[in-house]
Amino acid sequence: MVPFAGYSMPVLYSDLSIKDSHLHTRSSASLFDVSHMLQMEIEGEDRIRFFESLVVADVKNLPENGATLTLYTNESGGIIDDLIVSKKSNSLYVVSNASRSDADLEHLNREKSLFLQKNSNAKLEFNILRDSSLLAFQGPKTAQILQTMLKENLMELKFMNAIETSLDGIPVRLTRCGYTGEDGFEIKVHNDQAALLAQKLLENESVKLAGLGARDSLRLEAGLCLYGNDIDMKTTPIQAVLAWTIAKRRRSEANFLGADIILKELKEKPKIKRIGLIGIESGPPARSGSKIYSEPKITSGVPSPSLERNIAMAYVPSEFSKIETPLFCEIRGKLFEYQVTKMPFVKANYFM
Repeated sequence: MVPFAGYSMPVLYSDLSIKDSHLHTRSSASLFDVSHMLQMEIEGEDRIRFFESLVVADVKNLPENGATLTLYTNESGGIIDDLIVSKKSNSLYVVSNASRSDADLEHLNREKSLFLQKNSNAKLEFNILRDSSLLAFQGPKTAQILQTMLKENLMELKFMNAIETSLDGIPVRLTRCGYTGEDGFEIKVHNDQAALLAQKLLENESVKLAGLGARDSLRLEAGLCLYGNDIDMKTTPIQAVLAWTIAKRRRSEANFLGADIILKELKEKPKIKRIGLIGIESGPPARSGSKIYSEPKITSGVPSPSLERNIAMAYVPSEFSKIETPLFCEIRGKLFEYQVTKMPFVKANYFM
């Protein structure tokens, strides 16, 4: 167990190593308790207009029960947090990082005050879902396992879509998404029934518990950012190669925080970029903070259980970002050769 964002979190469970847990997720089904994440609902008839002033997504045109990854940006074009927003009939359901919960809420409350000053008749409310837990159920066998527990046909539920349903009689909100690159689901469930639901899922011999260690290596193989490592308040969406999160309409309207800086950088190209690196030779993996010759540094790195090679993310001057460019990383006082490679490192298996 380790402290994480004010919680005590398991790095791994006693029955599997991090590597074995990682590979089990890729081949079967793993259950992660991610209830530490900040869950909230934004309500009121002005919720979409307000929320779009803070994020880069086209929330207005999301279908009901559709979801998307988006970013809170600041006036300097930096990333305050990355989050998932899902559109319900009368509210927005938002899941963001536990490590950023205080910063997110401070930002939302400040911007809400400014919004209400300008729009005195606006209707807007936040509801932090302290009574809800969140389970991430990830891996290629998850859908067939869940299908035995509910009446809806999961073949009709595509990636980044959600349904309100029951699993063996337990009310849940089921969103087909995750942080591993595999098919999977995030399950919002009332605190009182979270342990029971977890027990029901674990009754299937294909399901194993997984912790932070496997979650980190899985997301890195999937090319997904970790806030505080790969993105932060000084990183723009363009530098982070997250321009795809900025919807076409939002680019045209340019009415989110930092839009002038972000859209200018999109047009002119960034001076630095996030890249993927793969080890050419065996040796210790590059870790966050490892130096790169020439310039910046590694932001995330692990030995890839799937590829059996070292992988990493880093920011480098854009001229060094071309695929197959060789770069050297200093690890424990020695130089090891890496090569710029496409991300994700491991092909995603989202149910599209």
